Amino acid sequence: MVSRLNPYISFDGDARPAMEFYKEVFGGTLALNTFGESGAAGTPEADNIMHALLETPSGFTLMAADTPPGMEYSKGGNFSVSVSGDDEAELRGYWEKLSAGGTVSVPLEKQMWGDVFGMCTDRFGIPWMVNIVQAKA
Repeated sequence: MVSRLNPYISFDGDARPAMEFYKEVFGGTLALNTFGESGAAGTPEADNIMHALLETPSGFTLMAADTPPGMEYSKGGNFSVSVSGDDEAELRGYWEKLSAGGTVSVPLEKQMWGDVFGMCTDRFGIPWMVNIVQAKA
């Protein structure tokens, strides 16, 4: 898998209709994963989107999610730049450079969905998400 760089948008409970709208605009394939599918079944957030991925015929990639419980939604500041792939050495190198002199909000470590993931804000105030895809057993 080649590493990719794309925008990641946070929503306040309306990620599903927003991503369905973007699919209508750009076409392509939309994958939606809910918080309920990821271990939060039976909670008020179960139907909210934990991760959405739109891949278009033009080569655009757009990712999004509803803001999870415990995190603050900030309209206008509701985006990150996502870097993802399966080249662990490459992506850890990006993480080290992006987080140096910045602020780490989620340490780069294995997450409940099985990948290694972290979030930081670089020294220029740009929010980043790094996801290292792990081989499925």
